[in-house]
Amino acid sequence: MTAALELKGLTTRFQTRTGHVTAVNDVSFAVQKGRILGLVGESGSGKSVTGFSILGLIAPPGEVCAGEVLVDGVDLRQLREEEMRKMRGRKVAMVFQDPMMTLNPVLRVGDQMAMAVRVHRAMSKPAAFEEARKALDAVGIPAAAERLRAYPHQLSGGMRQRVAIAMALLHSPSVIIADEATTALDVSIQGQILAEVRKLCDQTGTAIVWITHDLAVVSSLADDICVMYAGRIVERGTAQQVIDYPRHPYTRGLLDSIPARHAPGTPLPQIPGSTPQLSRLPTGCPFRPRCPKASDICATPPPTHAIDGQTVLCHHPLERS
Repeated sequence: MTAALELKGLTTRFQTRTGHVTAVNDVSFAVQKGRILGLVGESGSGKSVTGFSILGLIAPPGEVCAGEVLVDGVDLRQLREEEMRKMRGRKVAMVFQDPMMTLNPVLRVGDQMAMAVRVHRAMSKPAAFEEARKALDAVGIPAAAERLRAYPHQLSGGMRQRVAIAMALLHSPSVIIADEATTALDVSIQGQILAEVRKLCDQTGTAIVWITHDLAVVSSLADDICVMYAGRIVERGTAQQVIDYPRHPYTRGLLDSIPARHAPGTPLPQIPGSTPQLSRLPTGCPFRPRCPKASDICATPPPTHAIDGQTVLCHHPLERS
């Protein structure tokens, strides 16, 4: 069965004054229809650049220099810009972290959504408004017809994020990329939106890549998880496998830093150091300076191990505990 989204060796680099910096390094994964992939890692790990690379939104001095981006079997990297514009929104859509940066503040919500509908489908304005109302209904917005007449600033943060998700769903795309889509929301609203996203994914069969730094979020949302570090996928498996039996020391460190996994008042374990500069990566494994399992062999490039359905890029994969 053809995956809704498949990346093969995706590589994105940026030209700097000191030379090329590789922000996404040979990234490969697949997302089947109706499944959610959590793409997890610290800030600077390459998650968002991966999302922008999928949609062809990398601007100079950046470039996607290698790999394939297959959506329903079609390689987006082989399309001309005009063809790619037709694919965005219709086949692959994106939900950004801050909807106030993507919604036009001087246009009513309904006008923006109707415009997005009519870009890809020939229909009357009333029909486009009806499509927009149905989309708002689908994401749990009450009194959707009234919300269409509102300006973005008249809506709460949770409502604006629901509008952004509804806009991504307007054309029933095969793939949605959600980049930290609930990070700025309070926990209760975040939980509601995650539940709506899970329901919509199950109902529509849309494949979702949920980009986040928060493993606690994807543990309840995602079917599969890819953990990124310094532009590479360092661990991949089902959500249950990665959460219950992490194989990479970096994944273990991320999980140990989740407050809910510790008794109140207990000091949280920390991963020492910080994410390395991509222009100054250490030799061998980029996690080596921060890793409690590091040894001399870690100065050489780490191998990929396949263990019980998980893959891990590490010289010292962890055993089940």
